[in-house]
Amino acid sequence: MASQRTRRPVVGIPTQTLQSLGGVSSEIPPSWVMSQRYILTLTAAGAIPWMIPLVDEDTLRGIYDELDAVFLPGGADIDPFTYGADPHPLCDKTDRERDRVEVLLAQWALAEEKPVLGVCRGMQLINVAAGGTLYQDLAEEFPGAIKHDYFPFGGSTYTRDYLAHDVSVAEGTRLAELIGAGPQRVNSMHHQGIKQLGRGLVSTAEAPDGLIEALEGADDSYLVAVQWHPEALTDNDERTRHLFSDFIEAGSDWQRSHG
Repeated sequence: MASQRTRRPVVGIPTQTLQSLGGVSSEIPPSWVMSQRYILTLTAAGAIPWMIPLVDEDTLRGIYDELDAVFLPGGADIDPFTYGADPHPLCDKTDRERDRVEVLLAQWALAEEKPVLGVCRGMQLINVAAGGTLYQDLAEEFPGAIKHDYFPFGGSTYTRDYLAHDVSVAEGTRLAELIGAGPQRVNSMHHQGIKQLGRGLVSTAEAPDGLIEALEGADDSYLVAVQWHPEALTDNDERTRHLFSDFIEAGSDWQRSHG
């Protein structure tokens, strides 16, 4: 029998509170959920996915200690309370328990240099966990903002894989090694974004309006985050698949070095 530490890397994926999404029947008991697309994409890249419930800190730490990497997905707005701001009228639905769990996971992983990959909200969450702040609505708070909120719902004709605008990826970054430096077309489904960059983070891509669209850690640990939704692009884009396979390989490296 193979030893436990030679298995595929275990990647933690936090959940969200179903009721925080709105429009849920009161007959459905409180539930934790997450999009299948994230889980299937990570599984296809070689991970053993572990969906993480929004439990107490001691239980959460027990789960975290079994992980080889942490994936922070997209979803609801981050509660401004989490980064010490008053809510803007256009701040949308939030899930404070999810914020609590994800901040802890991000801070533990950053402190221990456990691999982290974040997408959309996940990038914003990493920034908040590192002491940064957010624009709560780009159209209202970020002068000169282009359209970023190409949401595929509410009667919209946009799809989740709609390539909305370019981002400029910085030379010499891990992201550039994976998807290429310079202009890259991405999908875009957010109305919030990074305002003040958190400690130990560096911007690795920007939108035409100057908004930070990707970040990495300033040290040698594995930390990559993007503001778009790469999980929706993997079917037709090999470079995007590299983003996930590289992350899973980092989880395997962590497993081997900490087994």
